[in-house]
Amino acid sequence: MSEASQSCCGASRGTKAETVTRCSSSARGSTEGMLFINGGDFLMGSADGTFPADGEGPIRKVTVNAFWIDPFTVTNAEFDRFVAETGYQTEAEKFGWSYVFYLFLPEGFEPTRGVATAPWWRQVFGASWKHPEGLHSTIKDRMNHPVVHVSWNDAVAYANWAGKRLPTEAEWEYAARGGVEQQVFPWGNHLSPKGKYMANTWQGTFPSKNTQKDGFLGTAPVTSFQPNAYGLYNVVGNVWEWCSDWWSASFRQYDSPTNPKGPPSGDAKVTKGGSYLCHASYCNRYRLSARTQNTPDSSTGHMGFRLVRDA
Repeated sequence: MSEASQSCCGASRGTKAETVTRCSSSARGSTEGMLFINGGDFLMGSADGTFPADGEGPIRKVTVNAFWIDPFTVTNAEFDRFVAETGYQTEAEKFGWSYVFYLFLPEGFEPTRGVATAPWWRQVFGASWKHPEGLHSTIKDRMNHPVVHVSWNDAVAYANWAGKRLPTEAEWEYAARGGVEQQVFPWGNHLSPKGKYMANTWQGTFPSKNTQKDGFLGTAPVTSFQPNAYGLYNVVGNVWEWCSDWWSASFRQYDSPTNPKGPPSGDAKVTKGGSYLCHASYCNRYRLSARTQNTPDSSTGHMGFRLVRDA
């Protein structure tokens, strides 16, 4: 992602990475605990013009085959088991740093480099999935929170181990909508109906003050808030979720209407769902149709993933 396109939605390492080759199958895979999603047609995208460069539109009829999907994003506990079994080292650990939101750094923390167009993202050495805010932090009390500081390549490595895969953008949006057609959110068109908080997003003034009226400053446990009609939790807010598709703002308008997979190559991967940093004043990409991008080797404290399996 170019520096000019960076925002609260993500910060990129600015390099083009070698991507992990996905295994075609795995004996390890199981659908236990997953949700079965019947295939069907839906209206993908929106006419929202907030971010024209994101390519949300036009609204179009898309067909997806049946598939299985995890009700939650992958947790720290699950990722910990993966690392314990395989010895896997994430890209943040290999690079030696990752991007951390500045309000999570303790007072007196040593000066760090920031992203020029989004100075709230700070380069923190030692930040990784095990140490989300740097070496002074831990996940011991966050084992049921979504794993973060995982790149697209890391997510694919985990998926291969689990015998699953990342969803396509179409599969993700179809499941996230929960059977509702063209609503902004799974529960309707208002972010907080009658003052009820339905997702983990930013309240207050971004990026300086989060009132935490929804109960959270950073990530929330993966079972927080009410699931959508299909049983999926936190498809809006909490963490951005990696998809398998390469990013394009125009290709998807002409892609196959049946099981679309995006362009055959690219420099960045699609992410969906928004995060705890999304706010209407700056980045209202917590809408179901919204989308953004990041390079496959990039990691931040607000990006995670959930997995699917073919039916």
